[in-house]
Amino acid sequence: MAARRGGSAVAGPPIHEARIETSAAGPEGYPPADLPEVAFLGRSNVGKSTLLTRLVGRRQLARTSSTPGKTRLLHFFRVVRGELALRFVDLPGYGYARVSRRERAGWQRLVETYLETRESLRLVVLLQDLRREPGDDETLLLAWLAERERNAIVALTKCDKLKPMRRAERVRALRPRFGIDPERVLATAAPTGAGIGELWRAIEAACPEANPRAEETASPARPSRGSS
Repeated sequence: MAARRGGSAVAGPPIHEARIETSAAGPEGYPPADLPEVAFLGRSNVGKSTLLTRLVGRRQLARTSSTPGKTRLLHFFRVVRGELALRFVDLPGYGYARVSRRERAGWQRLVETYLETRESLRLVVLLQDLRREPGDDETLLLAWLAERERNAIVALTKCDKLKPMRRAERVRALRPRFGIDPERVLATAAPTGAGIGELWRAIEAACPEANPRAEETASPARPSRGSS
């Protein structure tokens, strides 16, 4: 079967459930750590909400706003795809938001606390607009995650905005720029579905315990930092 959005299809197991569970301003508001979690973050105009919506084939899954940077909480979504049950976590966007330095620092504490301490976190997906150059925010974040042994990949977004030849050039140019294995930098385009299947495969590989059948073919996931 295929998940559908706007009349287009993404091949793969069906999405049985995709709904928001809760929003949290700190650890006291997190749901129980009973499912593997995949966190998504990036600059406030990178297309995160559109990508999340495309991944699950549901309109308006992520909370969107006409003003970039309005996501000021951690949003937890329960997703069931085929036999895979997990959570997507929508983290506040950074950059370009018209907020005070104090508020920006508060967002940073919120995000870093989650990324460093959440025991059920299995994968961090950093979104990067293919047309933009990665900056210190992106490279330092990936280095920070690596120091804490957090599994991370980069999803290049808005690849449909460039013509094929220019798109291929940009992907080749950006892949070595993040300080991680270039194979962990994926090109995606939410409107067309390009790269969505590859992104799902990366998510599934990071969350084998979310699929009861995976125990027969895969070794258990490495415990996250701070877990027992």
